[in-house]
Formats: sequence, C-alpha cells, structure tokens
Amino acid sequence: MAVEFKDYYKVLGVPRTASSDDIRKAFRKLAREYHPDVAKDKKNAEEKFKEINEAYEVLGDGDKRKKYDTLGADWKNGGFRPPPGGGPGGQAYKTYTWHSGAPGAGGEAEDFQFGGTGFSDFFEQFFGGGGGMGGGGRRGGFAQEREQGNDVEADLMVTLEEATRGAIRPITLRRTTRCPECKGTGVVGRRACPKCGGQGQVQVTETYKVKIPAGVRDGQRLRVAGQGEPGTGGAPAGDLYLRVRLASHPDFRVEGGDLFHDVDLAPWEAALGSNVTVPTLNGTVNIKIPAGTQNGQRLRVRGRGLPAREGDAGDLYVIARVQMPKELNAKEKELWEQLARESHFNPRS
Repeated sequence: MAVEFKDYYKVLGVPRTASSDDIRKAFRKLAREYHPDVAKDKKNAEEKFKEINEAYEVLGDGDKRKKYDTLGADWKNGGFRPPPGGGPGGQAYKTYTWHSGAPGAGGEAEDFQFGGTGFSDFFEQFFGGGGGMGGGGRRGGFAQEREQGNDVEADLMVTLEEATRGAIRPITLRRTTRCPECKGTGVVGRRACPKCGGQGQVQVTETYKVKIPAGVRDGQRLRVAGQGEPGTGGAPAGDLYLRVRLASHPDFRVEGGDLFHDVDLAPWEAALGSNVTVPTLNGTVNIKIPAGTQNGQRLRVRGRGLPAREGDAGDLYVIARVQMPKELNAKEKELWEQLARESHFNPRS
C-alpha cells in the first residue's frame, strides 16, 4: 500500500545537511510557536505540533535519521511505496493482515489501521514499534479450532502536559474485513455484491475514547480490551495496546519521571549567585543559583517532574549553562581586563 512520504527536513525547515544542533534549535523554535497550550489557533496548532514532533522524533535520533536518509532516490515523490518486507531495518508495517480458515480456502482476513495516535502512516510503517503482539499475521489450520485472537499494538503520542494532567483521546480503528453479505466472494446470486461492490471486503471504522491517566510513563501500554484480532471458534478477541511515546518538548528532556531543563547564566550570575525563574509543567518557579555554580551543574527542584500514579512525583533538574558574551564594548573589556589582573583563579592549575 502506497503511503505519503514525509519530508521531515522540510517540516523543520532545515537542509538535509543540517547538524544535530541545527535540528534541535529548529525543533525548539517551532515547538514553542505551535505548542497547543500557547498557540491561538489551537486546532491547527495541535496538528502542526504533532507533525513537528514526529519529524524531530526521527531527525533528532541518530539511528532513525540514518534509516530515513537511506530510503532511496524516491524520497521526493509525492507517493512513496515502502520496500517489500517492511521498512528500514526490517521493521514490520503497522498495517498488517490476519487470516483464518482452512489452508487454501481463502479464509477471512482483517487489516488494522489506526487514527488519532499522533503519528502518520509513514512514521508508523517505518519507525513504529511493530504489528501484532503475537508476532504478526497467522493462519489457522481449521476454522472450527477455538483460539483467542492475538493482541495488536500501536504507538500513541502523548504530550508532557497530557501525562501531567491526564486526558481523553479519541482513537480510530479501521478494519478491512471480509464482507458479511457475500462471505468474501464478491458475488450475491449472479451479480456483484451490493454491499462491497464485488470487492469481497468492507471497511469498518470504530472510534474509542482512550483514557490517558495522569502519571503515565514513556513506553507504558494502555489496554483497550477486546479490540485486537478476532478469535476463532467462538474464542474471544485479543486486546489493543497503545504504547505511550512521550512527545518531545521545547523546554524539557525526560528520564523516567524526572525532567531536565537547561538555564543560561551569565558568568557573573554563576560566580556571584543569583535568582532565576524557570518553567515547569505547572507554571514557573524561582530558584536560587548558588555562588560558584559550575557549567553543567545540576540544581534539583523536588517534586516538579512528572506525577506518579503511585508514590512520589519525579523531580526537575535545572542544568546550568554558563554563556560567555561574544562581543565586548570598551567599558566591558576594561572590566574583564581588570578582573584578569586582580583574580588569582587559574582553571588549569
């Protein structure tokens, strides 16, 4: 099945030769502009934010970027057909088929496709986490055998704000399955089946409201019972699992339940100490920068990380980044020269 190629470099507005630092800066700039919590046009901003996040998910990761860059000379095509057998690295497609029935009998088939997960079809096919939990499609020996259906898994993009406050997300599950009118033959009597138009298959679309609990973590799976592959012989269906992928944020990095935020300091702020305001996921806080703070030093703000479903919330770590002025006026240069004469500090001693 052809999918629309996503030009992630174009989404972030950077050339294909952009450095990792350029990609990170472009993402942070765009993410701040289109973050749903601050944008005026929230509906369009949400879709744009997801697109930006998806692009950074790939280009901001060295391994994923390498796979993306090796997709071939067809990358500029409006419609892109993935190579046989899966995406780069042999990853399974997110849209796959399950078969049942006696061998050679043209048994029932179901395709699963997902909407509302925050990721495009292109991303899910090439960079998603795989298809069925039971190893993908399978073919049963006899239709009357009783066997529970396999579980199905898909990725779900969750913003840090959703992970903090909790949310309800509508998820669309599209199934292409055997037509119940003609039993997959495409014919009723001597005419084409009016329900499926002679195709033998029909598409069923179902929407579920999935609860994203506050305190959810990256990699955690949310279960939608009974919405996986159908069972055989009257056995129950498998379950649908949505694996949480925390969206990248312009201000924070995430490790478990902890958040990390870089704060830029002038040399005198680091040397003499100061008070600065830093963002959190619930407003801002003022923190004290101790005198003598070193570049890269971590300052801990307890309980200001991600909430926990059980136990204590994570912490916020503020990372000091001491910045030097690139240009000096005459007075500033005179003061730096005076400091150089008066100070006994030698960083190389």
